[in-house]
Amino acid sequence: MNAGTPKSQVDTSKPHPARVYDWLLGGKDNYPVDRAVGEQLPDLGKRSARQNRAFMHRASAWLAGQGVDQFLDIGTGIPTAPNLHQIVQEINPKARVVYTDNDPIVLRHAEALLFSSAEGATDYIEADVREPKAILDHARRHLDFDRPVAVSLIALMHFIPDSDGPYDITRTLLDALAPGSHLVLSHGTFDFHKELEAQITGTYGKGGIELRFRTRDEVARFFDGLDLVEPGLVTGPEWYKDTAAPEPEENAVYAGVARVS
Repeated sequence: MNAGTPKSQVDTSKPHPARVYDWLLGGKDNYPVDRAVGEQLPDLGKRSARQNRAFMHRASAWLAGQGVDQFLDIGTGIPTAPNLHQIVQEINPKARVVYTDNDPIVLRHAEALLFSSAEGATDYIEADVREPKAILDHARRHLDFDRPVAVSLIALMHFIPDSDGPYDITRTLLDALAPGSHLVLSHGTFDFHKELEAQITGTYGKGGIELRFRTRDEVARFFDGLDLVEPGLVTGPEWYKDTAAPEPEENAVYAGVARVS
């Protein structure tokens, strides 16, 4: 188990999406600037964060049950049990997981992410998704890219503006994967709540966080060239496979899992 080397100190003068997300999930690893953003968001923000987390749990467990034993989780966020490796290693103790985030505070909590099963392995790298080649270079030290890898981008790409090339970033990651690999992605949308767009975008914007929620067609582009697993690209609570159906509820999240053929 190895952690990456810290590149920078935590900047507590500005909110960070990972810490706002932590606050929305009821966590304590956040600062007043992060809470100030979270408190101005509508209740839908908390529901969406919870739905994101639940989708990650269901999708990761299903993939592990299908035999996938390598996972690259980008935009990990502050650890909240159960974390991805705990979910998949409960099903396959030999599963290997590499975590990535660009907030130094996540590295401070990396010990929780690195507490792997004896048979498996976990690792962490501090990096930005805008550096996909650097992430892949590090991940190759721990994962065998000649075999299937599940790459997860959970509630991450809506923080990547069009000018930063979110589709090109995703394509770079996917091009490195072997057949049988999977993309697990959830993404915010205003398709169901246009009336909240100005409030939510403005709240994040005041904190210096650019938000780019996308329509269903725009989110579907992330899966171009892949085989979407049933039930396809749906809202977060609508994605489930071998578990009981989640309770229907308002949401602002699209979610999907797709296979690399």
